[in-house]
Amino acid sequence: MKKLMIVAMMFVASATAFAGDSDALKAVLKAKTYAEAEQLLKQNLDQIADNAEKAKAYNYLIDLAMKKVANETGTITENQLATQMGQGKTKPYDTLGLADAICQALEATVECDKYDKMPNAKGKVSPKFEKNSQRVWPVRPHLVNIGQEEARKGNNAGVLKYWGAFIDSAEEPCFAAMDHNAEKDYVGQVAFFAGRYAYDAKQMERANKYFEVAKRDPQQKAEAVNFQLYAMRSELKSHQDSLNYVNQLKQMYDQDPSNEAVLDGLNSMYEGMRDKAAQTALLDNHIAKYPNSFMALANKGMMAVNDNNAEEGAKWLRKAAEVKPDNAVVYTYLGACLSVQAANSEDIAKGKEIYKQAIEAFDKAKELDPNQAQARWGYNRYQAYYGLYGENDPRTKAAEADK
Repeated sequence: MKKLMIVAMMFVASATAFAGDSDALKAVLKAKTYAEAEQLLKQNLDQIADNAEKAKAYNYLIDLAMKKVANETGTITENQLATQMGQGKTKPYDTLGLADAICQALEATVECDKYDKMPNAKGKVSPKFEKNSQRVWPVRPHLVNIGQEEARKGNNAGVLKYWGAFIDSAEEPCFAAMDHNAEKDYVGQVAFFAGRYAYDAKQMERANKYFEVAKRDPQQKAEAVNFQLYAMRSELKSHQDSLNYVNQLKQMYDQDPSNEAVLDGLNSMYEGMRDKAAQTALLDNHIAKYPNSFMALANKGMMAVNDNNAEEGAKWLRKAAEVKPDNAVVYTYLGACLSVQAANSEDIAKGKEIYKQAIEAFDKAKELDPNQAQARWGYNRYQAYYGLYGENDPRTKAAEADK
């Protein structure tokens, strides 16, 4: 009997231990402000009984943050009604307080969801706070507008905080079921500029994350890729950095092999590292898959130019010009390659014919870029006219004026 009584007492003690909230959780739930509750939660997180209690604590943080959001958005609504009705004065509201509270609510929702989906003290997963995502999600767009206003004020840290929170939250699993379509027209642009602000803040990991989001938007993709490549390249300080960058470019190329900007970036790195074998393989394989790739054809031609192979250079540059007939740089180098061929030809008649082709290329470059802002075609064009018509021909004299 005595033994049974001891067992019964242990059962009662155990039941008492699991009844109600832990003291650490109670302390959090008594806090009146978000700052106080957050501090207590961080200090006592290890003392909170289990995952269910941790979820409950973070849910309380959401309640406190959303109370502030409701107060400020309520004032905004009142102001809008007053303006529409032409009655009463608009009231001031705490703009940055609203934005900070939204950020807090988003952060707490992510943490609440994490613990809410973990096993409780009994080893069971029984989510209780899944509706938090639904109440927090609709207020996120305020971060875009407030971030834009902070950009006008020059508050770069605030812009990155608010736009970053807007983008980061959309990537969290707890918000995956929310309707993302309403923001699809502007999320790419917000992500791109958030990436630029992150780059300026020297937070490259965040910058790349936001550029990846921006690249999902067809309207933003090209600009995001170009700036991402620029940002990544500007961080190179050692040979190992270059190797890491090449590996990143390879990954980007594998993910999107038709992207001309990535191809050009990878080609430039191979060229700079003097890895001719890798550069050749890259361009040859790309041309095999994409015969009309302007960037691959042009870079193949420039490889030949750098190797002083005028005939090979002219071959590829001519193909590049056929694909993109509005590029003055390609026509300038094409003309230069043809001029070299003409000058080296032992067949006078053939040489003159090639000079004519060179002049056609240079004239096209002049037409596209009359001020030589993109390519310095002037002197080479004069040399081609000189080679075909001689020094005193009026056409040569006219070309000399442009050199």
